[in-house]
Amino acid sequence: MINKLISNIKKTKAPIVVGLDPMLGYIPEHIKKAVYANLGETLEGAAEAVWQFNKEIIDKTYDLIPAVKPQIAMYEQFGLPGLMAFKKTVDYCKSKGLVVIGDIKRGDIGSTSAAYAAGHIGRVQVGDKSYAPFDEDFVTVNPYLGSDGVNPFIKVCEQEKRGLFILVKTSNPSSGEFQDRLVDGRPLYELVGEKVAEWGASCMGQDYSYVGAVVGATYPEMGKVLRKIMPKSYILVPGYGAQGGKGADLVHFFNEDGLGAIVNSSRGIIAAYKQEKYEKFGERNFADASREAVMDMVWDIRGALENR
Repeated sequence: MINKLISNIKKTKAPIVVGLDPMLGYIPEHIKKAVYANLGETLEGAAEAVWQFNKEIIDKTYDLIPAVKPQIAMYEQFGLPGLMAFKKTVDYCKSKGLVVIGDIKRGDIGSTSAAYAAGHIGRVQVGDKSYAPFDEDFVTVNPYLGSDGVNPFIKVCEQEKRGLFILVKTSNPSSGEFQDRLVDGRPLYELVGEKVAEWGASCMGQDYSYVGAVVGATYPEMGKVLRKIMPKSYILVPGYGAQGGKGADLVHFFNEDGLGAIVNSSRGIIAAYKQEKYEKFGERNFADASREAVMDMVWDIRGALENR
């Protein structure tokens, strides 16, 4: 699947991923009003509003982008109806040719980790039949439990040609409480990066590994170091836009070939209509605002890479 991701990036010339992390506060009132009139102010109504919101954004942006990243917590909060909206979103994105990165941040050991891997990027056997339950192309994984937690995911990646993005240096302000701690004189995130490169060496696509890393845009100097430590790992870069990252901060996350990284923006795109810059579109044209925000992001990153 890493080969398809790279192919999509080359085709769109847009190394970005749209984070489909919908909150009810992002969804325009006309969508919620229409859905609630039919389903009531229920979990089912909330999940349907999320799905309709997602669908409009996907329809307006899929031709510009290589991938999407739905954050499963934003769907799980609405219980089983929310998970159904998550699955509908995954399937619809794949029908549009998009690569889907399931932002699930799972991390456990043994059969539990294997079950997470099977449910999200693998298959489960039911009698004589097998099924791909959620069927994402990539998932995010927390490596805190070590190889016992990651190896079951890698095994499924090898079997199904799917991919991982392993948390290495996250974009949140308190990430340094653990990730920056020195171990034998080196920050922990560097040691995790070395392990990602090791895991990835046995799971290669054409030019890059199926095992990638998550490194926040808010820490560009650390990204520069980690790019050298993990030359064959794709880096998923959160923290662009709403969290403060901009194109000029990101050039060191990329290799000299202009590949090697994909930058995420979530509310900066899906809730773009709420920003002053895009308020001209109004609530009813929220997806058109998202499309323009995608184009602005593409030009920002492309310009930074051309001028580095």
